[in-house]
Amino acid sequence: MPEETLDIAIPGMRKAAIILLALGKEVAPQVVSRMQREDIENVSREIAELKRIGAGEQKKVLKEFYNLAMAHRFTEQGGLSYAQALLERSLSSEEANEIISQITQTIQQAPFQFLQKAEAENVLTFIQDEHPQTIALILAHLAAQKSAEILQGLAQQKQVEVIKRIASMEQTNPEVIREVEQGLEHRLSDIVSQTFDKAGGVDAAAEILNLADRSTEKGILESLETDDPDLVEQIRRLMFVFEDILLVNDKGIQSVLKEVDNDELALALKTASDELKNKIFSNMSERASQLIKEDMEYMGPVRLSDVENAQQKIVDIVRRLEDAGEIIISGRGGDSELVV
Repeated sequence: MPEETLDIAIPGMRKAAIILLALGKEVAPQVVSRMQREDIENVSREIAELKRIGAGEQKKVLKEFYNLAMAHRFTEQGGLSYAQALLERSLSSEEANEIISQITQTIQQAPFQFLQKAEAENVLTFIQDEHPQTIALILAHLAAQKSAEILQGLAQQKQVEVIKRIASMEQTNPEVIREVEQGLEHRLSDIVSQTFDKAGGVDAAAEILNLADRSTEKGILESLETDDPDLVEQIRRLMFVFEDILLVNDKGIQSVLKEVDNDELALALKTASDELKNKIFSNMSERASQLIKEDMEYMGPVRLSDVENAQQKIVDIVRRLEDAGEIIISGRGGDSELVV
């Protein structure tokens, strides 16, 4: 690639594709496993569309990646000023400023980022006596798995109050976020300035509860249902979606199918992934699965809302059977309850 073309801005997704290709088949999968599904799809598409990568372009991207990685490391050790001072020893002031600017933007997109490194047990120790609204604000900004672990350690009444507030939370004033962060600063870690961000909502509450153990989830929802049954219904519908039937074991699938009408199943599978269809069909007789496939083939165009309604009815059956202890959903926090 001619040297002058290196001044052209390289799109972020193309950079990611170039880095993954440079990492090779052994290391790249480890990186991909930590990415969000949407990002995996986008970068896979970018890799598929890459035709030729010039040596100059690859060198530029890898150099930028290396400098950013080092800058993040310096920032963790001593803050942004410390990172900039070290970068300026090997880079120009302009290059160092540009890298620090990128890091600052990354930090600003992740309120309470400094808590991500702390063990859930330690975070719980420091926040369990806080007001439920404060705890809700913190958990809404942490990874769902860590939030679920912290939630499980709270007293049951506080669990209910926290989930209720997370579910009703939409946007939070950045000043409030900064106040809470500053209150925790001397107890955990250095805090960088954060900006306005959206967090919380019913989907966040559902994701956290989905990762909590079964008894914690059930206790919270039962208590919350007394005050706000509509909210509980919204949370439950988001906690388990149709594609999650992949998490049900074969015996459970067979139990569910006994309660589903064939016409409804054919309609529900209209937008299902091939993986889910195969799982369903593998738990039916060959004749029954062939009939469903024929129904789907000759069904013709259908309204998406009708498909979603059919899927929701099946999801409701799955949830009811799980509540009754008749089926087990993998990853629902109940593995410790299994007896072999």
